[in-house]
Amino acid sequence: MVLGHVVTPYPDLDRVLGRLLADWRRILGDNLAGAYVQGSFALGAGDRHSDCDWLVATRAPLDGREVEQLGSLHHEVPSREGEWWGELEGSYAPLHELVSVEHLGAAWLFNDHGHPTVDWDEHCNRAFTRWILREHGLRLYGPEPRSFMPEVPASALRREAARSLPTLLSDLTSWVDIDTLAWGQRYAVATACRVLYTLEHARVASKHAALEWGLRALDPQWRPLLGQVRDERARGWEPERAPRPGEAGDARAFVAYAMARAGSADLG
Repeated sequence: MVLGHVVTPYPDLDRVLGRLLADWRRILGDNLAGAYVQGSFALGAGDRHSDCDWLVATRAPLDGREVEQLGSLHHEVPSREGEWWGELEGSYAPLHELVSVEHLGAAWLFNDHGHPTVDWDEHCNRAFTRWILREHGLRLYGPEPRSFMPEVPASALRREAARSLPTLLSDLTSWVDIDTLAWGQRYAVATACRVLYTLEHARVASKHAALEWGLRALDPQWRPLLGQVRDERARGWEPERAPRPGEAGDARAFVAYAMARAGSADLG
């Protein structure tokens, strides 16, 4: 199945999303309320180095049969032939939770990037993911997100952003080493810059847009680092490239700067 409209800049990715939508229709039937692309592609910044974040809304909570069949689907998806099948990530959200910010943080059935498993996780049910979906989500099927999702309060976005900074580097150590992987150094800096942007504007920016903002708005001492990270993001995932001497230390220093700046931010 091919989507009847253009969603992303890449026809091959649109074909993948179309086939995935056909799988969701087959498994969920009338329980499928909507299917959307969020994340970097929704923000207009997705490229060949990006994963593709999706969210499926269901009219009722998933039953045992649906969970089992979705688990089988995601066990098989990463082995499909084609560039994008291992770059998908998303969750299944019951509508009654998606339509209220009171359910922020509830666990939804989640398929992690490239993994052949599903788990219950709050990964896609955070203030920043909801904001991207409501304000910029790309519709594969169903009503536009703005038609049923409430606005995410600015205070929720700012509090979530501020809470993420103290554990940013320790969280990274569970899956990437910024001392040995240049990509990890870039990820840490870009993520901290995105957090500062959200604290300032109560909006969510792509990594590239946040870095451009940081170059203009943050202390000039960070311009060489932010410019380096911006310019090297186009390299994508480089599993064998180490950071240059001093770059990992610069990343840690920038995260410390971001934490200090966040400590003085108005979270209201």
